[in-house]
Amino acid sequence: MATVQQQQQEQQIKSTEKRKPVFVKVDHLKPGTKGHTLIAKVLSSNMVLQKGRAASQHLRQTRIAECLIGDETGTVLFTARNDQVELMKPGNTVILRNAKIDMFKGSMRLAVDKWGRIEVTEPANFIVKEDNNLSLVEYELVNVVEVEAGMNTND
Repeated sequence: MATVQQQQQEQQIKSTEKRKPVFVKVDHLKPGTKGHTLIAKVLSSNMVLQKGRAASQHLRQTRIAECLIGDETGTVLFTARNDQVELMKPGNTVILRNAKIDMFKGSMRLAVDKWGRIEVTEPANFIVKEDNNLSLVEYELVNVVEVEAGMNTND
């Protein structure tokens, strides 16, 4: 019979084991979802905001770039912030870990916040499907009102 201390050690080992990432494809991304891990090629990068002074050390420079990224199933716009801008160079292949979908003006944008990670990896051997841009699909927030069964307003 295992002692309490042995059981605690076994439990601790199980909790520190990392689970394998489940890689998703771009065409499986849906609005309002998070925790995505995917491999994508950077097709283009466009700086949309750059403000702040680099001369002052206590004021941080804010940079935002919109990058078109994709895989063999489609493309999506990625919002790169600050240090992420350098990693998202056209031609790079990146692994995005714990990425989330943000909505901007009704369309999807992929982003990695402080809980996620971007890694530049060796070039992928897939051809990007550029004619399926998920960021061009416009979504509309619809409130669904559930009507109780048996209630009829025509009585």
